[in-house]
Amino acid sequence: MSHRARQLKVSSLARVEGEGALRVTVRDGVVERADLQIYEPPRFFEALLRGRGYTEPPDITARICGICPVAYQTSACNAIEDACGVRIDGPIRELRRLLYCGEWISSHALHIYLLHAPDFLGYPDAIALAADHREIVERGLLLKKAGNAILELVGGRAIHPVNVRVGGFYAAPGRARLDHLAGQLRPALDAAIETVRWVAGFGFPDLETDHELLAVHDPAGYAIEGGTTVRRSAGPDFEVDAFSNHVVEEQVPYSTALHAALDGGRYLTGPLARYTLNHDQLSPLALGLAADAGLGSECRNPFRSIVVRAIETVYAVEEALRLIASYQPPEPSYVVVPARDGVGHGLSEAPRGLLYHRYEIGADGLIRSATIVPPTAQNQAAIEEDLRRTVAANLHLGDEPLTGLCERTIRNYDPCISCSTHFLELTVERS
Repeated sequence: MSHRARQLKVSSLARVEGEGALRVTVRDGVVERADLQIYEPPRFFEALLRGRGYTEPPDITARICGICPVAYQTSACNAIEDACGVRIDGPIRELRRLLYCGEWISSHALHIYLLHAPDFLGYPDAIALAADHREIVERGLLLKKAGNAILELVGGRAIHPVNVRVGGFYAAPGRARLDHLAGQLRPALDAAIETVRWVAGFGFPDLETDHELLAVHDPAGYAIEGGTTVRRSAGPDFEVDAFSNHVVEEQVPYSTALHAALDGGRYLTGPLARYTLNHDQLSPLALGLAADAGLGSECRNPFRSIVVRAIETVYAVEEALRLIASYQPPEPSYVVVPARDGVGHGLSEAPRGLLYHRYEIGADGLIRSATIVPPTAQNQAAIEEDLRRTVAANLHLGDEPLTGLCERTIRNYDPCISCSTHFLELTVERS
């Protein structure tokens, strides 16, 4: 089989966010190409932000993704507040972190139960899984519902929240409403713990990546809604405002999404990077569950990312309960952020990985330029390298099982493909 040319094609990837395809070419036993093709049309968010008011990006960029809109709102707020010289701390910062915990719980539960777990259990999708194991899928839906409850209460609604503004929130929920929310979260913590034990028992293909890892770091705690530096596995930390000095995007001919490189090399963001670089900041409960699940001080097997997501779900539920327990409604619910001429940088940890925003704002309060670097665009080179290695190590398989293994490899990263289709180099020549 290794002496003939083989081409593996997936014309439409299932159980990922957005639309993409895969093409792998093997010739004489060598993997010549492994292309993750993203063919969704560019949506030009960066271009349409130009000339808009500096308070508008949180609402506009939230529409980039229906799964992680809070990540876009938070990175946008962080960048604009940085440009305007305002730092958000105290109860408003904690309410922002609580909202983000809701997104982590909801997104991780969606990926673990409805998109990823069927791969490990031999089911084509979660509907087939539910037919045989209804209680398992219901546990996942309970978790997702708990995350959505936080989004609805703090953000105003679960999809594309409307309560976030530069400087904080339009309104802060009262103490009594959060007490009621805590009652919904306590059963979710039990479900999250059971999720770790469940996924830890899956069978994992033997694959270890050597990609450089990149994650936000915050000395105050496991980075979610922001941080002070960017931590990497093969180099010194760098400041948030130096992100574009290290990370450069480029266009590839087979994809409408940009590829990002870290100082010229491929790298990985997301759960494996966060866990490996910041795991000592997890809670004792999360660390204990990680040890029981067989995770050490780092995790470089992308198939075990489902375990790390489950650990992070436990942490997010615990963190939400902690934030609720100490909550005092901020009064007022936002800090006034006056416009000024400047450039701002904002980072946060979306469920899929590091999300960077940069805005240049004029003294008139209008946006002169915007740059958005989503996690999937940053992970694409790493995904393709893992595909190459996976195919090379499994050439003895027939086309159908090998193609299925490639699809599983992609789903390890929970790619949000629609988030990545944000830019396309466009040249217009007029005579």
